[in-house]
Amino acid sequence: MSVMFLPLRLIPVQVQCVVMTTVLDLVFARDETLKPLLHDLNGRVFRIHITDTGAVMYLGFARNRAWVHSMCTDDIDVRLSGSTAGFARMCFGHEDPDDLVFEQVLKLSGDSDAMLRFKKLFAAADLDWERELRASFGDFFGSRVARAAHTLVKTEQKLTEASRATVSARLREMELPDGDRLQQWQAGVEHLSHQISRVKGRVTRLQHRLEQHLNDRGE
Repeated sequence: MSVMFLPLRLIPVQVQCVVMTTVLDLVFARDETLKPLLHDLNGRVFRIHITDTGAVMYLGFARNRAWVHSMCTDDIDVRLSGSTAGFARMCFGHEDPDDLVFEQVLKLSGDSDAMLRFKKLFAAADLDWERELRASFGDFFGSRVARAAHTLVKTEQKLTEASRATVSARLREMELPDGDRLQQWQAGVEHLSHQISRVKGRVTRLQHRLEQHLNDRGE
């Protein structure tokens, strides 16, 4: 699907790094409240791998500023990987990164403290890539990239919905339960389990009473 994101694919990785550095520098510099968060990330390096294009970029922090390079020999603190569609969903579709990681759209590994600080910084920055690209590089470039990203996100959503519909149809053909039926079954099982627990409780109380009655008669 990355072929649909041609404005990004046609830009050399080194130029992409310059674009990202410019945007991040401007966003972080104009908000003084972000300085402590930037300071906490000084010396940290994040490796970003776009799997379907093969592009690798390194996002680092030094002297309370962010930089993005195509090469880096420093130790890597966090590794982040995903397809162009995955990153488009995060940057332009404004989807929660935690949800994308949970769905394995994006893969994240490394130092948990660095991840948490990174997440806090970008949540506080509330970065709008489309707006920043337009402001920094003009409407022509910004709108082209943003339009391609939004198209990619919508296409991915349609494919996901189509895949789910196909799976549900196949399950029905095989007379296997779909998601709704499974939820109904789960609710029924939970209700039955609750009823069984109540019955077990009553049986236990009856056993205690019987034991007590037998003990009283024995006396």
